[in-house]
Amino acid sequence: MIDYEELAEMLKALSDPNRLMIVEMLSGGELCACKLLERFRITQPTLSHHMKTLRQAGLVKGHKEGKWMHYTLDGERFAMLTDAIGELTGKEK
Repeated sequence: MIDYEELAEMLKALSDPNRLMIVEMLSGGELCACKLLERFRITQPTLSHHMKTLRQAGLVKGHKEGKWMHYTLDGERFAMLTDAIGELTGKEK
C-alpha cells in the first residue's frame, strides 16, 4: 500500500535539478562533500541544504570522517520509491 505522504516527500526532495545530479553522482558509490562541491558552482552551505533535504526524505545517508561529510544513497529507500511508483502507475514488478 502506498504511503502518499512519504512518497510525496521523496518526490519533493528529488524535484530540484541539483539534487537529481547529486543522486546521479552518488549512484556510483560513497562520495565526500568535497567531491560534490567540485562538480557544482554552489557554496558549501547550499550543498548542506540540498543534502539535508535528501537526508530528511531518507534518500541519502551521511557520516562524518574528519572535517568532511561522506554521503551514500539509501538503496532500500530508492527501492521503496520505485516500487511505490510502479504501484501508482499499475506497473508493479
